[in-house]
Amino acid sequence: MGSSGLFHVIDTRQFDRPMLDRLCRLATHVRTLAKSRSGAQTLQRLAPNRRAMLYFTQPSTRTFLSFNSACHILGMQTSEIRNPSISSEVKGETFEDSIRTFSSYADIIIMRTPEGGKAARAAELMDSIPRPVPVINAGSGPDQHPTQALLDIYTLERSFEQRGGIDGSTIAMMGDLRRGRTVRSLSYLMKNYRDVRLRFVAPPGFEIKRDILDHLDEHGVEYASTSRLDDVMDDLDALYVTRLQEEYDEQNESENADYASYSIGPEQLRRFPSNAIIMHPLPRGPELDPGIDNDPRIMYWRQERNGMWMRVALLAAIFDLDGDLNVN
Repeated sequence: MGSSGLFHVIDTRQFDRPMLDRLCRLATHVRTLAKSRSGAQTLQRLAPNRRAMLYFTQPSTRTFLSFNSACHILGMQTSEIRNPSISSEVKGETFEDSIRTFSSYADIIIMRTPEGGKAARAAELMDSIPRPVPVINAGSGPDQHPTQALLDIYTLERSFEQRGGIDGSTIAMMGDLRRGRTVRSLSYLMKNYRDVRLRFVAPPGFEIKRDILDHLDEHGVEYASTSRLDDVMDDLDALYVTRLQEEYDEQNESENADYASYSIGPEQLRRFPSNAIIMHPLPRGPELDPGIDNDPRIMYWRQERNGMWMRVALLAAIFDLDGDLNVN
């Protein structure tokens, strides 16, 4: 572990407020540098001898591309396995042996899997070998997606910059909250902000799980749950919309969900507070009408761009590169 205190990134509960603030400052600094040729060259010289393995056995567009781009911005080389059929695991090699093999050729392993807990298993293995490398959880089944939560925090901070940041905000999360890993990860981070109020809006059967509510209770975070967006809309500063996580169906439960009341289109937008924002981790389904995309309150395309810069910041912090960037 370097002086940053970061090595593995597995669970958002590992982040405190000073680290979140530091990563946000670093993300802003690197995106500013990258706008000039000399600044982009400075970033490219930071990690030219580092190598990253992107082990993505679950479909991904934004997370894969933003991590791949983040590595290249810092001059890092990347290797990838995106099709599990080309891994020796199909020959019977254990997951642990595959991960240890990756660590022989890479300085960091960035992984996304459809099964929960696998990133944690990889990190535990790394901690037991002579030459451990950091593991980043880029999405682990329905349990956690910490780097999405970090870019969500960065988006909220930038959106609320004029009012002093996230502290004191009312944030609603709407949709498939039971299986949405982005909501879980972001909810865990709310303990780090003062006087935040959370509102969970979900169809029956898709409510936020009790373990998240227990965590919020433990840390004194105010929350309320409802099945109607209209119950909370008037007081919102941000609405975080999620899609139905159909890939985790066990008994075709998504087919029976009435999701029409948990969608945002022009009609809902007309009733939405004028100074509030709407976020979504993407990809979207019918819960977001493309007709609202150009409204200034829409932040999901900004979230997407912020993802790359936050992941640059995270890599820089893990490898203690931010000192070379003279970030205060």
